[in-house]
Amino acid sequence: MHSKLKQEIFILQGKLESYNMENENLRAGQTTDLGAVKHNIDFALQNLLKIITDTNLSIRQLISGAMSLHLVTEVLKSTSKISEAEAEKEQ
Repeated sequence: MHSKLKQEIFILQGKLESYNMENENLRAGQTTDLGAVKHNIDFALQNLLKIITDTNLSIRQLISGAMSLHLVTEVLKSTSKISEAEAEKEQ
């Protein structure tokens, strides 16, 4: 009976070692997964920053275009007023 207990203890110690190694491997895998997650987050962040920068540039271009159109509108209004004034003179 004594040798049977020793044998059982030996088997249990082997299983414990095996479980400890498996646990370490799982932890290492989780670390790798966390590294991959961090990499994906960094990649997404870089893409979002680029999108924000491009969007800001587009907004500035739209504002500049709107200001140019406003200027053209004012020039056309002035031209129209001048034409009306000249037409009135000629009558």
